Amino acid sequence: MEKGKTVEYKKEDITIVWKPAVCIHAGECIKALPKVYNPRERPWLKIENATNQEFKAQIAKCPSGA
Repeated sequence: MEKGKTVEYKKEDITIVWKPAVCIHAGECIKALPKVYNPRERPWLKIENATNQEFKAQIAKCPSGA
């Protein structure tokens, strides 16, 4: 995976940025928002399934900042 690569997922007023090279796959995102994150599906992130507040709370728990 490219070191500086980012993947963006956009919804009306929020953009979730994932940094695959930084992600340590701790699973905090899946634990916090299982209706949003499912690595077995494509797309694996369904941004429409959470509110902005839910995303902010989940992102704050990410140990890698990915």
